[in-house]
Amino acid sequence: MSSSRRTKRPVLFICDLQEKFKPAIHEFSTVLATTSKLLRATTILDIPILCTTQNRARLGETCAELRLDAGPTGKEDEQQQEGNNGEAKEGEGQYETLIHCDKTAFSMMVPEVEKAVEFLEGDMGGKLDCIIVGIETHICVLQTSLDLLARGHNVYVVQDAVSSCNAEERSVALARLRQEGARVTTSESLIYEIMGDAKHAGFKQIAGLIKDTKTSTKEALAALCKI
Repeated sequence: MSSSRRTKRPVLFICDLQEKFKPAIHEFSTVLATTSKLLRATTILDIPILCTTQNRARLGETCAELRLDAGPTGKEDEQQQEGNNGEAKEGEGQYETLIHCDKTAFSMMVPEVEKAVEFLEGDMGGKLDCIIVGIETHICVLQTSLDLLARGHNVYVVQDAVSSCNAEERSVALARLRQEGARVTTSESLIYEIMGDAKHAGFKQIAGLIKDTKTSTKEALAALCKI
């Protein structure tokens, strides 16, 4: 493992990407596409996944396209995650989450997620590099990021994987996040930052992933990352 790696304890936080938000959120399908790319990277790079829904009874389940498993919900004692080959967990057709819980709070940092974060801090040996994707940028993404920053974690907000109902809210929220100390970045930049070196064991698989998603990445950058 290269000593040049800056992002040494990455964890993916997926915030409220639910079925009923599809028609309301600006470029929602683009956010899903970028999140799917990052999910493929999690299995290559061995990155844990934490996911929440907002008031699931009213707003629906996590979007099926993401192929996330249903739990743990935070009520189970067992917490574990595995990597494989850049696809969903073999035999289930799903990505395994460390936590997949419902909430009414806007921040993801509810007790179930707090417990998972504390577990990961101990398991990974220090403060986390928290990768935030989802919705809405100016509400749940913002408040989750502020809570994680307050706890001393590094926060990476993936600009091509966050959005809001009103597109204009994104730029204001991203500016606020930068001021508060979050790193606003893109999915491809972050993936390579996590690897740090072409000698990384997953480099060839990541290169294949980047090639596979070249078109959707360009579309996401055009839709969500124009300066």
